[in-house]
Amino acid sequence: MSRPAVESTSTDLSARQIWTRVRGAALVLALLLIGGLALATVRSTESHGALDPRSADPTGSRAVAELLRGHGVTVTTATTLDEAIAATDPRTTLLVTTPDLLTETQQATLRSTMTTSAARTVLLGAGPASLSTLAPDVTSDADTPVTNRTPACTLPAATRAGSVELGGERYVVTPGTEADACYPADGSPTLVRLPGTGATDTVLLGSPDILYNNRLDQQGNASLALQLLGSQPHLVWYLPSLADTSATADTSTGDTTDNFLALVPSGWLWGTLQLAVAALLAAIWRARRLGPLVTERLPVAVRASETTEGRARLYRKANARDRAATVLRTATRTRIAPLLGVPVQDAHSPDRLLPALSARLPGTTADPRTLLFGPAPADDATLIRLADQLDALEREVRTS
Repeated sequence: MSRPAVESTSTDLSARQIWTRVRGAALVLALLLIGGLALATVRSTESHGALDPRSADPTGSRAVAELLRGHGVTVTTATTLDEAIAATDPRTTLLVTTPDLLTETQQATLRSTMTTSAARTVLLGAGPASLSTLAPDVTSDADTPVTNRTPACTLPAATRAGSVELGGERYVVTPGTEADACYPADGSPTLVRLPGTGATDTVLLGSPDILYNNRLDQQGNASLALQLLGSQPHLVWYLPSLADTSATADTSTGDTTDNFLALVPSGWLWGTLQLAVAALLAAIWRARRLGPLVTERLPVAVRASETTEGRARLYRKANARDRAATVLRTATRTRIAPLLGVPVQDAHSPDRLLPALSARLPGTTADPRTLLFGPAPADDATLIRLADQLDALEREVRTS
């Protein structure tokens, strides 16, 4: 026997209506996919990252790396400390882009390489976290904005380059220390050259902006960058990373923490706290009470029978025979209590209501306790019988 065909109703959506509703979202999704694929295709051959000599991004450093290669300097990119040390020799300039990212063990290892292997070491933006190890005769002063500054020193590389864009970290050289202090900001230099043992030296640059692709052609940035990084035939461009396995060496010396929150940056903790406060305020706002509830008259009159039938249908749909029986018994007890001389507040107390009922109807056949305070009906037939018995009991009380 075949099934009858399902007829569509007037509320069913046609294919045209469905397409009209979703075409806007589909168009936006298609544009996002096309744009993502186009960007991925355009940038698939480029390396990205700030100060990365392979990156053509505005904050990358491919331009200065290509200029150095054009002047005969070999540029080697290292992403781990072991790679940087292995590629360094006495004819090498070692550039460290973010020395503050190094652990204490890595800094100690790097310091040894600076004094024994590298001819020159250039540290970009070195701050308090690394100066005490990598440049112990220099301390950090307050940051300053990056802007056009004049050399104000006798360092040949600075005097030839002239004005450049420097700022960031400012440095304070310990009195009595031999050093070239250039490009000062409020009296503190943003470039410091510290002579080392033999032909070695260390250069501190307060900011890396002169190496960015989008700033290399401004002022004397390119000249200073080429002189600082091109003094030796080989340049090791070290990009410290948290993924460097040598960063875990500190765990073997006991410099670990049992507190997971100590590993979370403070900015994330403050952000989470602010979100929690915002969520609490939103919860208070949504749960506010502006005053007591106000009753309003219904716009239309609803018959009591309709309300009763509607509630009965809900009880039946939910199979809530216990709730229905409770409502029936409660209503019956409330109505017969005044007829028996029992206060309404005691209508639901078996010890007060049942003795008065027995005195009023001594010959009743039904068990008043089971009828008024008994268990929930097991099926619909029992519920209907209970309703009939409650009606009969109330009639007897009224007519007695």
